[in-house]
Amino acid sequence: MNPHDHGISKTPDGSIIIVLATDLPLSDRQLQRVAKRCGIGLGRTGSHFSHGSGDIVIAFSRANKITHFSEGNFEPSTYTREEQPIFNQIFTAAVDVTEEAIMNSLSKAETTTGRDGEIIESLFQE
Repeated sequence: MNPHDHGISKTPDGSIIIVLATDLPLSDRQLQRVAKRCGIGLGRTGSHFSHGSGDIVIAFSRANKITHFSEGNFEPSTYTREEQPIFNQIFTAAVDVTEEAIMNSLSKAETTTGRDGEIIESLFQE
């Protein structure tokens, strides 16, 4: 082992975009908190965050629909209470669905030829 290596991988960093959609009524701040848990699901798959990776999580809720034009000055909204046990379940669900989506994607991926002719083999050869 090279004494200057320190176990650091020379593999180029990659990036992933995770899209988390829900029908739960969550505010923008709550969505941000839930989106951060997606990184745990990514980590469960064996991935890691590094300086050059451009990992992005986009989270949105379809629960509170706001009309584009309205006669009124106010718009009623409902939000999930954070001090209730359901919020921990939401965090767990974000982790679990992220891990599951990545594993499903990897298991269905086909061998691909990328930039400069680099070939990335499928996990499962036929």
